[in-house]
Amino acid sequence: MGNRGVIHADDGSHQREWQVRRWIACRLEFKGRRRAVRQPRRWTELFFLDEATALAAGHRPCAECRREDYRRWQAAWPGEDAHADAMDLVLHADRLDGKAKRTYDARLGELPDGVMVERGGAAFLVAGGALHAWTAAGYGAAEAADPGERVSVLTPACTVAAIARGYAVSVHPSAS
Repeated sequence: MGNRGVIHADDGSHQREWQVRRWIACRLEFKGRRRAVRQPRRWTELFFLDEATALAAGHRPCAECRREDYRRWQAAWPGEDAHADAMDLVLHADRLDGKAKRTYDARLGELPDGVMVERGGAAFLVAGGALHAWTAAGYGAAEAADPGERVSVLTPACTVAAIARGYAVSVHPSAS
């Protein structure tokens, strides 16, 4: 589950894409906490298929409910300062180009497992030298991936670097 601040209006309608720089990915269950979804003037819950999808959207692990993942993230962070505020500044610059999603081109062979890419207008997970088509219900069967093929990378560059430096990404079971 992700958090970008309060992005819905009091009537529940979608108001904006983000409110704060701190985009985190949380556990669905933590210490028995319960809350009503889309409460007025409260942060808006965003639900992702898996961590790979949340990371591609520009989120990072939560330091409270995903403490171990957050520590692994910090250890793999490519920058000198791995404090939340510093990481969030870099992530924010890497995930948005103004108000639009920032992407960049790369060769498939240069990307680590757990990264999401766009190919032919569709999103794919890079895993095990293959591509898996993303859907809201899970990933499709593995498709051959030419390491020299250029694709548009959906996962922010600093996140790709953290993954390449050893951050292991959780993926939906349909990718295996």
